[in-house]
Amino acid sequence: MNPKIKKINAEYEKNAAKIAELQGRQAELDKQRTELENLDIIGLVRGMGLDPDQLAALIRAARPVAQEDSHHGEM
Repeated sequence: MNPKIKKINAEYEKNAAKIAELQGRQAELDKQRTELENLDIIGLVRGMGLDPDQLAALIRAARPVAQEDSHHGEM
């Protein structure tokens, strides 16, 4: 086999392994971020003293406002 092809194949395999490792780390970071965001949300809800029904009502009431803002390029 052509030595250049062997060299390219070796680099290709090394890059593939590094990409797989980075994708795994990215997935772990995404999981950790989601868990921390969820804890923040739970803390805010508990801090407001809302029960699940009250929270649902608050979200439903805010939804039309959020949708209206998105039509104006705001969030």
